[in-house]
Amino acid sequence: MSGSTIKIFSIIIFLVLISKSYSQCFVSDIVISQSPTGVKVQGKPEWSVSITNKCHCIQGDVILACKGFQSLEPVNPSILKVSPNGCLLNSGKPIQKNGVNFKYVSDQQYPFKPISSGYLCTSL
Repeated sequence: MSGSTIKIFSIIIFLVLISKSYSQCFVSDIVISQSPTGVKVQGKPEWSVSITNKCHCIQGDVILACKGFQSLEPVNPSILKVSPNGCLLNSGKPIQKNGVNFKYVSDQQYPFKPISSGYLCTSL
């Protein structure tokens, strides 16, 4: 290889490595916001939950910490599947731009917290 070919190849490798480091997602990129809806069910408040992904990459297989979570009215298990090891969000499918939303009924706001996810970034 000539010197200029090696330089170009090195620049391409460098740019690929830099782009990979900027393509990482973390569970901290998953943002959960909650608010009361104002609706009461059997005297208990209804809560609206919105979960969004702030990473530019796709995040799926999102698991939330949810030990002891209960709702007076059931949450659709395709949106939030409760298990002893955590709650699977959106049946493991990626969180889209508009996020994942659901409602539950409980005396208090439940402190959902993302604990794991899988992500996929496509590169050029």
